[in-house]
Amino acid sequence: MDFNRYSRQMLFSPIKERGQQKLADSSVLVVGAGALGTVICNHLVRAGVGTIRLVDRDYVELSNLQRQMLFDEDDVRQALPKAIAAKRKLEKMNSDVTVEGTVGNVTNENIASYLHGIDMVMDGTDNFATRFLLNDACVKHNIPFSYGGVVSSRGMTALFIPGETPCLRCIMNEGAGGGQTCDTIGVISPAVDLISSLQCTEAMKYLTGNKEYLRNTLKTIDIWYNHHYDMKFLEADSACPACGTHEFPSLTKSAQETETVLCGRDTVQIHQQDQINLSEWEKRLSQVSETTRTPFLLKAEFQNELKFVIFPDGRVLVQGTEDTTTARTMYDRYIGS
Repeated sequence: MDFNRYSRQMLFSPIKERGQQKLADSSVLVVGAGALGTVICNHLVRAGVGTIRLVDRDYVELSNLQRQMLFDEDDVRQALPKAIAAKRKLEKMNSDVTVEGTVGNVTNENIASYLHGIDMVMDGTDNFATRFLLNDACVKHNIPFSYGGVVSSRGMTALFIPGETPCLRCIMNEGAGGGQTCDTIGVISPAVDLISSLQCTEAMKYLTGNKEYLRNTLKTIDIWYNHHYDMKFLEADSACPACGTHEFPSLTKSAQETETVLCGRDTVQIHQQDQINLSEWEKRLSQVSETTRTPFLLKAEFQNELKFVIFPDGRVLVQGTEDTTTARTMYDRYIGS
């Protein structure tokens, strides 16, 4: 590793060469390569964190470019999966860093495999179901979890450390979020940058061994209306089903839901099969829809304005509806079981 790349960062006295080496020896899992995730990855890769494991289930669309900083119009034209597009950009930034990009859905069945060798988990998601899953897994495996969320001009963030702080479940009820999304009330890019930068700052403190400077609060900021608030951490809740009683609700559900409404996307994801042959389904669906295939996915657009986006790992996004019954009807009609 050429430390000259990080010379300005190493002049910062809390980091220096020792801290830089700790960053190089660290591995971080980033779940979600959208607005938060792309900023997080940009900062961590440029800072020299040794391994970034990035997982995302979606692909790049034009509306992403306003705030998802690693993508461009070529990625949109190619309909690249976000994990692939992000990996390509990040590898050009810093060849010192190992970037692993996985196109897939993080579930209670596979989360443990993503956590192997990981020092911290960073939240780049857009829904609380996944956040609670990450929280439970991190508590169980004793890994710090950096939570972040942004909508409109406001955001929230906190770093939860098992055994030292409360966890996400201690301070938020499952089902939190209030139904507001970027697609219903909008979002401005600077709010995303601010929250994800705060996430990365706390991560760097932790990974370089500067834990005495950790904020230890749930921070809320509205950068447009000039509001900010820090809720100091209290003791962990002894009745918390994650860090208290170790029930881990998100990890012990008997079966993963096959239908998931994607937050604010007018899309239902159906994940019923383990794999799908894109070439085979292109031949079948081209008879009843307008199809476009890339090495990573297959798009099928129907006359009723609903669309399928099909991935090799068996996931199908039914776009144009948030009604699971409508989505399931379309899926069963054209793909079946």
